[in-house]
Amino acid sequence: MKHRLFWGIALFALSATIAFAQTQLTDSEFIPPDYVQLAMSSPDYQVTAGDIYTLTYAAGTAPVAYRIAVDATYQIRISNLAVINATGQTFKQLKTQVESIVAKNYPMSGVQFVLAAPALFTIQVKGEVTAAGEHSARVLQRLSGFVSGGNLTPYSSLRNVSVTSASGKTAVYDLFQATRFGDLTQNPYVRPGDIITVKRIDRVVTISGAVERPGSYQLLRGENLRKLVSYYAAGLAPRADASRTELLRSVNAARDSWNKLFLSQAEIDADYPLEHLDAVTIPSTGDLLPVVFIEGAVSASRNVDSTDASTVFEHADGASLSNKLAVRFAEGENYAVLARRIRDWFSPAADTDNTYISRHGSRIFLNLTPMLYDPTYRSEHLVEANDTLVVPFRQYFVTVAGAVHTPGRYPYVPDRTWEYYVGLAGGLVKERNSRESINIRTASGERLRKIDAILPETMITANTNSGLYYFNLYAPLFTAVLSVVLSTISINASLK
Repeated sequence: MKHRLFWGIALFALSATIAFAQTQLTDSEFIPPDYVQLAMSSPDYQVTAGDIYTLTYAAGTAPVAYRIAVDATYQIRISNLAVINATGQTFKQLKTQVESIVAKNYPMSGVQFVLAAPALFTIQVKGEVTAAGEHSARVLQRLSGFVSGGNLTPYSSLRNVSVTSASGKTAVYDLFQATRFGDLTQNPYVRPGDIITVKRIDRVVTISGAVERPGSYQLLRGENLRKLVSYYAAGLAPRADASRTELLRSVNAARDSWNKLFLSQAEIDADYPLEHLDAVTIPSTGDLLPVVFIEGAVSASRNVDSTDASTVFEHADGASLSNKLAVRFAEGENYAVLARRIRDWFSPAADTDNTYISRHGSRIFLNLTPMLYDPTYRSEHLVEANDTLVVPFRQYFVTVAGAVHTPGRYPYVPDRTWEYYVGLAGGLVKERNSRESINIRTASGERLRKIDAILPETMITANTNSGLYYFNLYAPLFTAVLSVVLSTISINASLK
């Protein structure tokens, strides 16, 4: 019983010592705990000058715990038991060797050998970079972490990056192979004293259009159009039309203003030579489809379904009240199918009941409303090349009547007061209207107050309520009648 208690206390003290030593070391050196765990769990972690390890075990009844720092000689002293050469060893290999030595000398000692702080060292980056200089690094950091981002210039090559080790050996790496295909042999871990040299690019070309992976690529010597299409761009897209390939050349061009070359599939197969900054475009067969124009209350804020044969290729400023868009269509398509494909284009103010087709100077009126959401609806009108489908805006008006200078119907504008519409009608006739007496009714006959929002199709009536107006209106008649009466009385009196 006493023996078990002794070993329990010893193991508890040993564990506490380990935890305390690791915490103190980690906190003092600001090493992220997750990085330490990653280093210890990685089979690739290589013992590096600057590493700090913690060795703990029980020597009889006394717990032993101390740090082991790896210096440039890589000679590690294991207590007073042995000296190990850790050159080229991984952490896993060193751990096995150290714990085996201690366990052999102190059986049942609960030996533990852990990494407390991975080495921090410097490397040098130079060549085609914005600023050459030294950088801090740790084990398990790869080459790509130091050859990327803002330290590169437009002329930095990722295909030709050399690394010279502290021993003087130089190797060349292709980071494109690492990032595109995951070839980690081309993206090694950096080591203390490495000198990274970024070379200058040879050629950069761009490919766009109907290919699987459009983009800009740095070509190696001997690589040209065939390799660009099949390897870098991962081949042609299903709708590619390689017989109409375009090549825009700006360097070593035949003219100062650049020149465009038109290439065929045969020239791709023949590996047409490429120059620096060439731009290759492979069109789609969809580009040969005819076009119909959509004009009016539409906006291409959302594209049509990309699986359709249609392609939006022109549009006006989206902030404009009226847009003109163009969309490609397949032969035989009717306007119901077209309307459903582009239904997201229609503005909330679009008057889809009163659209029309402008074709060769004539108008063909269409009601698109029943076509938009009924997939079984078929229009009798087929889409023809260069048609213009005009989608008018739905018109709202406010009627102003009564004691105003110019009664009539005026376009509705949201968030305007009754005064705005009376102003459009020339203002109140002061001789007929007093105290701005207004009668406002909605299209359904509901009475509105002056402070209420004006709705579409509202009727605003300026009341004629001025007493002076009626006096001036009827005074001449009253005067004339009175004159006749007085004249009649005078005549009758004289005859008597």
